[in-house]
Amino acid sequence: MSYTKWIGGAVGWALGGPIGGVLGYWLGKMFSDDSLAMDGGAGGGHHGRGGRGGRGGRSTAGPTRAGDFALSMVVLSAAVMQADERVLKSELDYVKQFFRTNFGQAQAEQLTLALREALKNPVDVRGVCMQIRAHMPHAKRLLLLQYLYGIAQADGNVDPREVELIRRMAAALGISAKDRASIEAPFHSDKPDPYTVLEVARDASDTDIKKAYRRLALKFHPDKVRDMGEAYAKQAEARFLEVQDAYESLKKLRGFK
Repeated sequence: MSYTKWIGGAVGWALGGPIGGVLGYWLGKMFSDDSLAMDGGAGGGHHGRGGRGGRGGRSTAGPTRAGDFALSMVVLSAAVMQADERVLKSELDYVKQFFRTNFGQAQAEQLTLALREALKNPVDVRGVCMQIRAHMPHAKRLLLLQYLYGIAQADGNVDPREVELIRRMAAALGISAKDRASIEAPFHSDKPDPYTVLEVARDASDTDIKKAYRRLALKFHPDKVRDMGEAYAKQAEARFLEVQDAYESLKKLRGFK
């Protein structure tokens, strides 16, 4: 299947609203091929700037699919890369490698073109995040946030402006401060504070720590995103392992089983 048909069959709500506005020119080129109708088209989404969904981004109902997630990643990637007023090669390489790993070479090349389009345009960060929040399940928004921190860390130095922007994104995406801090912690240190990762106070009881671990293990379980493909499940698994490592650290520190 060509990338164009993959996008046509997989993208719904991401075509409109602020996301479609940022990628309007690129989307217009991608959907100029009438053969997209063979794969169900794009649900009638608008391809130009502004999008049919307006500020709310509610142009097309339906679940989040791989294509919606990919275009969301592209637009928010551009915003994070621009946060420190310079686009670094290390950041671009990180994003391109992520695309290749998760989508394959052909699709990665097209998504890279979409990223270059997004980097030319200002991103309505809050509008984009609100559009994503309205349509994307919580588990997938957590996965998206994890990816964005990876971009910020790509050059080996997490710039405060990037961190501040991602924190604002997290709030607009409807991600709690505890969830955000838990995801952020590993990007500041090779040995993140296990209490922060597990979202518990340092004076929490062993029972509370066990409860927190079970809750987070369920929240970040790879099965939450497996419907989008094994590549996304692998990314979720990396987060799941961070939670598991934090729990094992506290078990060893406190001596409970």
